Amino acid sequence: MPNRFLIRKNHYFDSVALMRIAAELEGLPGVRRATAVMATEANLELAVAANLVDKSVQAQPNDLLIAVAADDDDSAEAALAVAEDRLDNAGTGGRDGGAAREMEPRSIAMALAGNPQHNLVLVSCPGEYAAAEARKALNLGLNVMMFSDNVAIEDEINLKRIASRKGLMMMGPDCGTAIINGIPLGFANGLGPGPVGVVAASGTGMQQVTSLLSQWGVGISQAIGTGGRDLNSRVGGITMIQGLEALAKDPETEAIVLISKPPSADVARKVVAAARAANKPVVVNFLGAERAPNDNQVQFAETLEQAAAIACSMVGGTAPVENAADPAVDISGLNGTQKYLRGVYSGGTFCYEAQLIMRDQLGPVWSSTPVDNDHRLTDSWTSRENTVIDLGDDEFTQGRPHPMIDHRTRHERILREAADPETAVILFDVVLGHGAHGDPAGEIAASIDEARAIAGADGRKLIFVGFVCGTDLDPQNLARQVETLRSAGVVVEASNAAASRRAASLIQAIAAPSP
Repeated sequence: MPNRFLIRKNHYFDSVALMRIAAELEGLPGVRRATAVMATEANLELAVAANLVDKSVQAQPNDLLIAVAADDDDSAEAALAVAEDRLDNAGTGGRDGGAAREMEPRSIAMALAGNPQHNLVLVSCPGEYAAAEARKALNLGLNVMMFSDNVAIEDEINLKRIASRKGLMMMGPDCGTAIINGIPLGFANGLGPGPVGVVAASGTGMQQVTSLLSQWGVGISQAIGTGGRDLNSRVGGITMIQGLEALAKDPETEAIVLISKPPSADVARKVVAAARAANKPVVVNFLGAERAPNDNQVQFAETLEQAAAIACSMVGGTAPVENAADPAVDISGLNGTQKYLRGVYSGGTFCYEAQLIMRDQLGPVWSSTPVDNDHRLTDSWTSRENTVIDLGDDEFTQGRPHPMIDHRTRHERILREAADPETAVILFDVVLGHGAHGDPAGEIAASIDEARAIAGADGRKLIFVGFVCGTDLDPQNLARQVETLRSAGVVVEASNAAASRRAASLIQAIAAPSP
């Protein structure tokens, strides 16, 4: 199997753009594996571990590396030619038939000099360099959204303290989603303006709440991401409290939603105290955390769906009531060995929420990112009993694009679960938005067809349950994606919570003794 690579010296590309290029290359005929990364030491180690390049490759952190493994030389060379074309035509200028191109800025200071009205920088570079770039931006008086991960927590604390002193906002590191003044950043959905403001330490959590509100006719004032570690006791919830206070002063915001996986207890108390001091109603959704009593100022939600419903009512809207009489699902074709649920998620918060919901109905749920460590899989690539996996976790994305961009890892996992004679129900999410795959439902529908063929050859049937996180304003279009899944025979629910409850109830029905 021939490997080929190309290196572009001193050529920086945004990580999301590189993930999309890698995903496109992996979809080309004859290409087994592809990566597109900045050639940092860590990325080179991953490329070597994936057998895409060897240790002799000569590249520096400022260089761009694209490498492919293919079935034959022609496929490898064709893939690199596509990569070259994408690189040459990326950005606003692209090839211009020989016309002179405006010189691109090579620093934040140069960019600001050309656009002095701008006040926010999106940092998306390798983690070992991200903190330095963010510090430059803060010193120039700019707010920061740091998409980059693998940033030391000491750097995060320092940057957030600098930002706080300067009256600036430091979103991230690992902040994947935000909507600021109507502009979607990272993996954000298409949303209209409205009265609800959101501050979230979870990108997909933010997407779920804001998308549901949009589907119910309620828009967003601002959606502020904090990064997943913000509510860690060492960081202290700096950005969440800043965002809460900013929304409390914002005349366009009537109600506020706070979202996170369980924060440190001391930070949770501090954030809730700040929420009680705000002059607007606040919904707190700390998934899996102990809930404080509701009052007229602060209400607590157990699920993302419930958080959206409470916020909707706070601004005079009405959330639809879940239909308890949904069409029955035929489980008669399952054989006696099929008794377990397998969740294959692209969103980490969805994976976490599903575990919380399902353990109440089914008991222990296994995962590579478990709610409790007693049920951590010893081998993340092999499910046992009821299992829910976050395929967007670092363990599964090393050297590969995120599953919101590239479906291949989830395709492989679905087929693996389909081959397991104990699998009865496969649960999944579909996440829409800017930066995500152009037709994720179409990709997963093809995987479902293949999975059913694998199970059918063994005399088994499979039940698929899913939901779509998105809106009709997204490039992929919510209604079109839902219809694609229903046409593939998927039981489609309106939210992750509803899909998790439905999947768990099916497993309960399968386990129930026949009358």
